[in-house]
Amino acid sequence: MSESIADTKPIDPAQPEAAPAIEIEHLHRFFGNLKAVNNVSFRVHPGEVMGFIGPNGAGKTTTMRILATLDVPTAGDAYVGGYSVIDQPDEVRRILGFMPDSFGKYQNVNVLEYLDFFARAYGFRGAERRDAIERVMVFTELHKLAEKPIDTLSKGMSQRLGLGRTLIHDPAVLVLDEPAAGLDPRARVELRELIHLLATDLKKTVLISSHILTELSEICNSAAIIEAGRILASGSRDEIMSGHRRDSTGQKSSLEVTVVRNVGQLQRWLLEQPYVENVSTTENKARFSFAGDEAAQAKFLRSMIEAGIEVVSLQGRTESLEDVFMAVTKGITQ
Repeated sequence: MSESIADTKPIDPAQPEAAPAIEIEHLHRFFGNLKAVNNVSFRVHPGEVMGFIGPNGAGKTTTMRILATLDVPTAGDAYVGGYSVIDQPDEVRRILGFMPDSFGKYQNVNVLEYLDFFARAYGFRGAERRDAIERVMVFTELHKLAEKPIDTLSKGMSQRLGLGRTLIHDPAVLVLDEPAAGLDPRARVELRELIHLLATDLKKTVLISSHILTELSEICNSAAIIEAGRILASGSRDEIMSGHRRDSTGQKSSLEVTVVRNVGQLQRWLLEQPYVENVSTTENKARFSFAGDEAAQAKFLRSMIEAGIEVVSLQGRTESLEDVFMAVTKGITQ
C-alpha cells in the first residue's frame, strides 16, 4: 500500500477542508460504440447529499456501479474516501454502501435472516453481528417485520430492507440508485426522512439518483446533472442555480399562471407571446420565463385576460432543480 493511501484519514464531515468523500476524474465507460459514461468528473464533499439527475440511459447507473466496484471504467478513475475504485476496491467496499435500483427477493427467507446473511458476508461474528443487525432494524423500523418472509413485503418495506442491507457495515458513503422508484407518497416521505437522518444525524455522505426531482430538491444540498453520458452541471444548489441564471440572457422572471380551466388554451397563447420562453404546464397551471419588466408584466396580464383566458393568479416563482434540469438538458438519448 502506498504511503499516501496508508496515511488516508477517516472522512470527517465537520472539517470543510477534508478531502472529497467521492471524487470522479475524467471517467469513461464504453460498450462498443456506446459511450455510456463520457468524461464524467464531479465531487461529493463529506456530509453532503448530492442528487444525481438525468433521464433513463444518461449514465447514472453505470457511474454508480463503477463507484461500487461492480464495473471497471474504460478510462479515468473514481475515488471513495481517497481510495481508487480500480486499484483499491476492497478498501472502497469497506466504507461504501450501494443500494441498487432492484435487488433479489428469496423464498423462505425472512427479514431477520436476510440481514443476518449480509452481516455474516461482511465478516461480523457473535455479539458484533447481533449489534449490527439490531442497529439497522432500529433505524429502518423493521423490528415488527423480523419474521416476515421478504418476498411478501410491500414495495416500501422492501426499500427499507434494501437500505438496511446497505447500512449493515455502517459505511461512511452511500450510493443509492433510484431508491424512491415505485413508492407511494407516504413511503417516499418516510424514505426521504431516513435519508435526511443519515446525512444530518449519522453524518453519512449520500449520492442519490432519482427521476422525482421535487424529492431531490427537498433533501439534496448539491447536484450533478448528466445527459448522454456527459455532466452538464454540478456543484452546490446555489452554484448550479446562480450558474443557470448567469447563462440566461436578459432580465428574465420565472412566472406561474393559474387558470380556472382549459390550460391548453393558455399554453397556445403563451407560445405566441414574444417575451415568453420555456413554457411547461400542469393540470391548471403554466410556468414560463418572461423577459419583460413589471410594466410589461402588467400589460401581459391585461392582454391575457382580454384573450378570454380565465386567470386566477399570476405570480413569480422560485427556480428549482427541475427548472435547471429542463433548461440545461436537451432530451438526448443514447
